[in-house]
Amino acid sequence: EGFQVSVIASEPEVKQPIAMAIDERGRLWIAEAYAYPIRQPDGEGKDRILIFADEDGDGNYETRKVFQEGLNLVSGMEVGYGGVWVGAAPYLMFIPDRDRDDVPDGEPEILLDGFGYQDTHETLNSFVWGPDGWLYGCHGVFTHSKVGKPGTPDEQRVGLNAGVWRFHPVRREFEVFAHGTSNPWGLDFDKNGEAFVTACVIPHLFHMVQGGRYHRQGGQHFNPHTYDDIKTIADHAHYAGDIRDNAHWGKVPTLKEDTLTLGGGHAHCGLTIYQGDQFPSEYRGKLLFTNLHGHSIISDYTVPEGSGFIGKHGPDFLHTNDRWSMPVDIQYGPDGALYVIDWYDQQNCHRRDAELWDRTNGRIYKISYGAAKPSKFTDLTTLGDAELAGLQASPNGWMANTSRRLLAERKAAGKLDAEAVGKSLASLAVGDARLGVPMRALWARFAAGLETEASLTDLLGNDNEVFRAWAIRLLSDGGEFPTAASAKLAEMARNDASPMVRRHLASVLDRLPHESRWDIVAGLIGRGEDANDHNIPLLIWYGVEPVVMDDTARALTLAGQSKIPLVRQFIYRRLAHEDAGRETLLTMLSKPGAKAEIQTVILTEMDAVLKDRASAPMPKAWEGAFAALSGSQDKAIQPILERLATKFGDQRMLPRFRKLLADSKADPAARQNALTSLVAAKDAEAVPVLLSLASGGASPLRGAAIRALGSFTDPGTPEALLGAFEKLSVAEKADAANVLASNPGYAKALLDALADDRIPRGAISAFTARQIRALNDDSLNASLEKHWGKVTDTSEAKKAELE
Repeated sequence: EGFQVSVIASEPEVKQPIAMAIDERGRLWIAEAYAYPIRQPDGEGKDRILIFADEDGDGNYETRKVFQEGLNLVSGMEVGYGGVWVGAAPYLMFIPDRDRDDVPDGEPEILLDGFGYQDTHETLNSFVWGPDGWLYGCHGVFTHSKVGKPGTPDEQRVGLNAGVWRFHPVRREFEVFAHGTSNPWGLDFDKNGEAFVTACVIPHLFHMVQGGRYHRQGGQHFNPHTYDDIKTIADHAHYAGDIRDNAHWGKVPTLKEDTLTLGGGHAHCGLTIYQGDQFPSEYRGKLLFTNLHGHSIISDYTVPEGSGFIGKHGPDFLHTNDRWSMPVDIQYGPDGALYVIDWYDQQNCHRRDAELWDRTNGRIYKISYGAAKPSKFTDLTTLGDAELAGLQASPNGWMANTSRRLLAERKAAGKLDAEAVGKSLASLAVGDARLGVPMRALWARFAAGLETEASLTDLLGNDNEVFRAWAIRLLSDGGEFPTAASAKLAEMARNDASPMVRRHLASVLDRLPHESRWDIVAGLIGRGEDANDHNIPLLIWYGVEPVVMDDTARALTLAGQSKIPLVRQFIYRRLAHEDAGRETLLTMLSKPGAKAEIQTVILTEMDAVLKDRASAPMPKAWEGAFAALSGSQDKAIQPILERLATKFGDQRMLPRFRKLLADSKADPAARQNALTSLVAAKDAEAVPVLLSLASGGASPLRGAAIRALGSFTDPGTPEALLGAFEKLSVAEKADAANVLASNPGYAKALLDALADDRIPRGAISAFTARQIRALNDDSLNASLEKHWGKVTDTSEAKKAELE
């Protein structure tokens, strides 16, 4: 109640709006995406950028200009630094307009290339200026990018699919801020500078921490030793049942209504964390974002938990009650109102068929509250440096964010009165914390170049945890952490009471030289209170993993000291992946005094790592470790030792495995383990036991024994399998036939049995027949065609499909 929605523009003034920005004059910049979903040939781009302005302050956006045409597959946009930043895969571009006459100064400058567009609804998007002055954006999981400046060699490019990236507007540096999620299309920062994204299909809300790796909708993380990733903060979903009950994959939407009560569906676009001054106070800090299948704007809110947050569901903010409505971007502006662009189309899901999309419409809305009246907006560039600095105390976060960007621009241009800015900001360090004014002042000082390495190092001892956390982050902003501050970080890791600060310490590890990480990690893993934290254990792991193999003994010592079980477990796993690491682990296990719990964890990790390997070099320490562990009272250790012995080529276990496999009264799981180990060891002496199992009565191991015979060549195999053929199950008969088709001698026996009517023709499948053909034996082929029939070759197209 009390809200009003007005239309700023609609078709034909705006069509296909996909991205929005609001400049320092309060004008709306809109990107129109006519090329989507197919990138056009070079030089044939159809996309453009428009500017809408309310010049006289009466609330009507009577001025409309076309700023740029001929763009191709535009998906993201932001303004600043004398131009417009545009994402149009494969490019991140800058269109200069330094004289601010709304006419480009020249052709777009290609800043970066290599952004993928394999999936054209998962390209670079959601551009927003971060509190640290970087340009941030999102990127989807099924589009694969290798980003760099034009001409950068492939091996020097930055790999990216799902995640959040950032680009420094002055230093022109690009980096991945955090990896993971699905197709994030909505990014914003709260009053303390914490980043959040909204996503689709998988859980919808993530708190994005620098250096984090997050739950992925598909594919693998770039680092194979990630082992686990950080999950959503949401304690709820916005749909019921399966997502396919609440999404449209065809031409005519048929959506279930009941999901509206939960938020509308699985697909989200746009995100603004409201910090304006027009809406009622309960909206401050709320996450407002759009739901495509709900045709609505919904809300979540965050509750602090440990080092991060839990995302809770709030009341839906707005229902359009229109099945064509597709709001894709949402921002609050200089007047505190909410601005929304609506793609507006019957299609609610990505479709690559360009003909399905309606190119004729689009909407821009303004959502206001109460009796707020329009007024002419003051161009912020007309304000002096001290006045811009003073806007950090504004009750409207948009004013603070935009004025801070302008301070950074003036600093970059060498036109900033730093002394005046410093004086203006001095009193704001103790400003309204509810609005985040003290943090805004810090960010403004950083933007203005007033924070030095020494002053930020001093902030590491500040009473305010948010200041300490951001001092860590800003000290690493240039990519190289100051040596003098590193020692302080180790002390903070041991003693700082704030989980937020400890999370930032873990986050920054990946930006430190390898040697500087050890002492900080040692402090963090001693904090047992963080063992179950949502972020800290995995962030520690991401930071320590690259140094584990630098010094395996030191890493093992860290693991032993860790009060965070996950980090200890993952250090063991990482060591188990390498020959040198296994040597270190087994050397420790060969010594007396190792705790049974630790023994089990190490052996379990080593067993899991080697599971899919046929063999591994026997470590020098294996003999001692085997002797020390073989008498363990822990029943879980013995079968692992047996499997490892097999992997390492230790023959002493084979007689025991044969005896166990032959014992019909033994535990079935133990017998299966013995069978697997014998096959892995290629133990030919196990064949008689396998033949007995394969030709004997029905048992849980008969099928496995039949398949295992395929790993050996023994003259008794055909007779045993064919003699037992009639009593085998359907699946076992198929296995037996496949084994007998594996070499010419076996195959002759199989075809002879077919010729003598000892087995039916149906016992040989088309697949098995092709196996025999693949042996390239003329006599076998002749027999096969005579007694089974002609084999039809698989078409090349079908082969490709199967591959």
